[in-house]
Amino acid sequence: MKNTFGNSISVTIFGESHGAYIGCVIDGLPAGLDIDEDFIRHRLDRRRPYGSISTARAEQDDFRIVSGVFDGKTCGTPLTVLIPNSDTRSRDYEYGKARPGHADYTAFVRYGGFEDYRGGGHFSGRITAALTAAGAVAMQTLLKKGVRIATHISECAGISDRPINDLQNDMDKLDSSSFAVLDDEAAQKMKDRILSAKKDGDSVGGILETVMTGMPAGVGDPWFDTVEGMLSHAVFSVPAVKGIEFGDGFAMAKMRASRANDPFRIENGKIITTKNSNGGINGGITNGMPIIMRTVIKPTPTVFIAQDTIDFKTRQNTVISAKGRHDPCIVHRAAVVLDSVCALTLADLLASRFGADYLR
Repeated sequence: MKNTFGNSISVTIFGESHGAYIGCVIDGLPAGLDIDEDFIRHRLDRRRPYGSISTARAEQDDFRIVSGVFDGKTCGTPLTVLIPNSDTRSRDYEYGKARPGHADYTAFVRYGGFEDYRGGGHFSGRITAALTAAGAVAMQTLLKKGVRIATHISECAGISDRPINDLQNDMDKLDSSSFAVLDDEAAQKMKDRILSAKKDGDSVGGILETVMTGMPAGVGDPWFDTVEGMLSHAVFSVPAVKGIEFGDGFAMAKMRASRANDPFRIENGKIITTKNSNGGINGGITNGMPIIMRTVIKPTPTVFIAQDTIDFKTRQNTVISAKGRHDPCIVHRAAVVLDSVCALTLADLLASRFGADYLR
């Protein structure tokens, strides 16, 4: 099992949903970076459950940085964050019955029955708290380099938000929101649909749109470490992600090149494109325009409706319905997680291109 991502700057995640701790180790950070624990706390708060549209499991995420930081600055050694698990109910989980849409069966096959199955174990979305903490460290550094990342719920349960239009103001609004939607009326409709699914014992999914600004041109590689490839690798590590596109993405299949291409111009001495169908990336390399990415989040697979399944211990057909505390939608909680894995990826790409000291 590999749990490390990144080249120049890498992050390793560890822990299980119902274990004592989850956490992360970030390696490759230069010495001298400012670490603001309040900023990390703010990012973790945005990932936590939000009212009746989320799970009732209420972890406080009272993290501790136990290495790599001295007097508020990185000291060049691996930075380790520990996050305790304090609100677990392992009795809600039965081993053997494969929950449809979950990794119960594949984990059993892959690890021979030795996996920690409680709450999904290492496959649980609970581990994204560690990714969020690691991403908050990377994001602090990126902000000082003028790189910003924001994600909004572009669509949830069939309700669409308006696009990001005013980069500065819209990104500011999203950064302070626990439900990252720009149109207040659309936000309420989404919440109503989530609660309707919850009432039915079901769940819903959606689409997240992420915008990354301030990345210099010339970052990335043309083949196996393209910017799209590295971001996709990180994003597909987030549970429930099932699709991704950059710029106009799949809509390009219906376009002619004259529409899909982004014309170049020079304005005030700066090279820009007059539109951004390619999402700020050409040939796997940043062109200086905002990177635009959309990600599909599937409905939470745990539902309170009876479903056909198998018991992989007895090898018999059976039926299962959920017990315990579960999210009727994870789209709003996943937004900050996508910000986090994107921040880690961009920091790694910048360090690979210019050296880790560039981030200082």
